[in-house]
This record gives sequence, structure tokens and C-alpha cells, in this order.
Amino acid sequence: MINDSHPERRCAGVDQLSLRSLVLGVLGACIITASSMYVALRMSALPWPTVFVAVLSMALLKALGRTTLNEINITQTAMSAGAMVAGGLAFTLPGLWITGRWKGPAAFGEHFWTVLWVAIAGVLLGTVLTWFMRRRFVVEEALPYPIGVAAAETITVGDQGGQKSALLFGTMGLAAVFTYLRDGLGWIPAAFSSGWLYSRNFFIGIWVSPMAVGIGYMIGTLYTGVWFLGALLSYLVIIPLGTAAKLFPAVPAAVAFKNTAGIGLMVGTGVGILIRFLLSRLPGFPNKAAKLPSGSAPAGSGGPLRLERLLSFLAFAAAFVLSVVAGIGPLPALLLLLGVWAASAMAATITGQTGINPMEIFAIIILLAIRLLVRLDSASAFLIAAAVAITCGYAGDLLNDYKAGQMLGTSPVAQLIANAAGGLAGAVIGALAMFAVIGQFGGVGADKGLPAGQAFAVSQMVGGIGDPLVFGVALAAGALLYLFRVPVMTLGIGMYLPFEISAVVFLGGLLRLLSDRFRPGAAAGAGNIAASGLLGGEGITGVGIAIYKMLTGG
Repeated sequence: MINDSHPERRCAGVDQLSLRSLVLGVLGACIITASSMYVALRMSALPWPTVFVAVLSMALLKALGRTTLNEINITQTAMSAGAMVAGGLAFTLPGLWITGRWKGPAAFGEHFWTVLWVAIAGVLLGTVLTWFMRRRFVVEEALPYPIGVAAAETITVGDQGGQKSALLFGTMGLAAVFTYLRDGLGWIPAAFSSGWLYSRNFFIGIWVSPMAVGIGYMIGTLYTGVWFLGALLSYLVIIPLGTAAKLFPAVPAAVAFKNTAGIGLMVGTGVGILIRFLLSRLPGFPNKAAKLPSGSAPAGSGGPLRLERLLSFLAFAAAFVLSVVAGIGPLPALLLLLGVWAASAMAATITGQTGINPMEIFAIIILLAIRLLVRLDSASAFLIAAAVAITCGYAGDLLNDYKAGQMLGTSPVAQLIANAAGGLAGAVIGALAMFAVIGQFGGVGADKGLPAGQAFAVSQMVGGIGDPLVFGVALAAGALLYLFRVPVMTLGIGMYLPFEISAVVFLGGLLRLLSDRFRPGAAAGAGNIAASGLLGGEGITGVGIAIYKMLTGG
């Protein structure tokens, strides 16, 4: 257990805030953001970095000495902020490369500032909106926020003997060395596949990636199983058998069909989320929210309301200006501000109830709504989607942190400051990392090694879908299956992504199945820590190699 008898620190007049928590939090946010960008682009998935940052914060502050639970929580709040900024960028803006609007090494010099302004706008909007949502969703409705609860429990249990830290840094180091040997020196193949099978339209193999195994372990057997089912459907049925049976004139037509169907299922999930959210607001609909005892006052609900409103107005005004400077027109930018309010409320509810935050789906919903009202060029459409995704991802992350803070008694004001600092650092690093990784791989797409499935879905909404009938049927099926609690989002991802990625993710899910069966106590503890280390090690090393090659022209 952590010795919590030390006095709380104070910085800039804010209780529990410390200078070292801000410094460590911002530095950690830079690392987590870079790693998350790599993971999101390569895997089309981004698990919450909660366990990773909680153990990392605990290890660093314990090494410095005289720390407290609240200082650890504030530090991990700052560290985790950048991950969702990276996710919002990675799940939307690569669509500009997919559609051919941005290309080549010149993209960095021409568009970096545009991406940065949009990222900062999303951080500002997310910071303000979650501050006002905290009382409703965390305090009054008391939504579960399972990710926040996991963070609080990790910090409370502590790291007796340094075993968690050793496991985290050990697996991180192994993954980093492996990634350098594979991507830096080329001593390890990136994937194993069969030319004989490929020549017969069975495009199957397995990617060699500790990161993918870690992701599969963390998201569990159910989701990886459905994910792999989508891959089997695409690569063992639709493409080879559909082509052989003359259901498709050629392989490209079969590939287009499975991509359109997969994207339709993903977007249909978003429609299902919206339907369930609207139903949950109706009187009499089953609601998991807990009620406050009568006469109880929400912790931290006081404060100078006038100052809060002034700062909120300034943040919204700054976000509006940054959106316009980035290239979004004044009217679409105004509609963006209204849209992110609704989207953030949905993200807060879904994250609080399930621990899942499909930020790119909310981005698609708001983008389509704005396009019904005003005309948008494709670049503006992608930028709007990015701003919404960042805001929603950031909102879910910060509300998880507020939940952990409520359990630990952490000052929400200190958390707000720490999260804003980490988010702004994440905006800068996220923009740099995105250009670096895409530059290293020579573009975006499954053939480049950067499938970016969510960005592909957004590009379909911006540039036009494939077969409208296939898309419509898949969308309806996705919405219906979601309402019956089928994890159809991962089915769509499996249909779209290369089989090689899905296979190794499923391997991680099988390892989780074995762990749950034979060592159930270790599955959610040591297992998740080891998996987090695999993600962090490969992600950080992959981005480091990409940035080095971008700077040296390698």
C-alpha cells in the first residue's frame, strides 16, 4: 500500500496540485500520445491506457519519495489525456490521405498547423464540457465509469515490492527491443503468409506484433472472437468463395463489398448507440444511475460560478477562432460547437455505462448532421470530424479520471488543470506523431501497413460510400444487433482489417481465455499490466523510428 500519511502539496494556490505532478504528467503525456498514435494507426483500436499510466505514475513518484494517492492520481490524469487526443486524430484525419487530398512528404509542412489548431480546439472544448458534465454524470447520476474505478483501485492497492513496475517495464523493454529488431534493423519479418494461399485468393497470414497480442488480451475473448469472426467471414468466405462462385466479377469487387459491409456495421453501431442514448433519456427507461441521498451535497460542486462561465466562454471563443483559422467556415464552426455538446453528452453516458467510447462514430453522426444544414468541402468535413472525435475521446477520459478522483478524494480543480496540461501537450505531440508515422509508411491503407479502419469509415461518409444497398443493409443490421447487445462494432472491424492483424489479436484473446480459466486472479491484474507494457514498448519504439526517419529522410 502507498503511505498516504504525507501532507498534500499545493501549487499555484490549488490544493493537492504539485509542480512535479504537472512536469511528470506532461512528459508522460508526450510518451503516451506518441505511442497511442502508432497503436491507433496500426491496429485500428486504442485501449484505455489506464493501468499503464497508473503504474507508471506510481513508480515515478514513489522513486521521488513522499507521495500521496492524490498526487499519483493527478499525475496519471495528465498522462492519460494525450492518448485520446491521438485517438481522435488517428480515427479521422488519415482519411485525407486515403482520399488523396494530402500526400507525400510535403503534407507536414503544408498542414501541420491546421492539424494542431483543430487538436487544441478539441482539447479546449473537451475540458470545458466535462467540467460541467462532471457533477451530472459522476456525482448525481453516479454512472459506473469502470475505467475510472480500475484506475482508483490500481492506485489504492499500490505496488508492494515494485512487482507491478518491474512487470510493466520488463514487458515494455522486451517489446521495444523486438520492435527495433523488426522495424529498425529488419532482422524479424513483419508477418508470415503463404504465397500459395494468396495465389488462390485466400489472403491469410499472421502479423508478428507483441502490441497486437497485448490488445487482444486487454479487450478479452468475446470481443476478439467476434473480431476474428469478421475476418473469417471476409477472407475465408466472401473473397475466395464469392469470387469462385461468380458472385463477384473479380477479387477487387469482393474486397469492396466486404469493406462496405464492414463500414456499414460500424456506422450502424453508432446509430444503435444514438437510439439507446435517446431511449435512456425517456421516463421509465431502465437507468443504471444511482441517486444521491437526500440532503447530500455533491463534492466539489461549489465555486465561483461567474468565473467558471467566463472561462468557459473564453475557451469556446478560442475553439471557434482556432476552428476558423484551421479552415472551417464560420457557420460550420458554430454548428461544430453545438454538435460537440450533444456528442460529448452521448460519449459521457456510453463511457460511464460501458467503458467503451466510440469517438469516431460520434464524429460521423455530427458530421452528417452538419452536412444536412450547410455545404462542406472534404477537407473541412474531416477537420470537423477530428474536432468532434477529440472532444468526445477527451471527455470520456477526463470523466473516467473524475470518477477515480471522487473515489480517492482528489481535488477536481487539480485534475482539471493537470488534464488540460496533458491534453495540450498531447495536441502537439499527436500532430507530430501522425505525420511522422504516416510519412514512414508512405501513406495510409491496409497495403501500407496502416489500415486506419475508423478513418476509412469517416472517408466513406465524406467521399461517398460503396454500394448504397450493401451499406444500408449493413447499417440497419449493425444498429439492430447493437440494440440486442451484440458487439457488432468489432465484427465490422474484423471484416475490414487485414486478416494478419485480426489473427494475432485473436491470439491475445485466446491467451486471456487461458488466463481467465487457470489464473483468474492474475488475468485482470498482472496480465493487463504485462499487456500494457507490450503496447507501450512497441508503440513508443515505432514512433521513435518513424520520427528518426522523418528527420533524417530515411
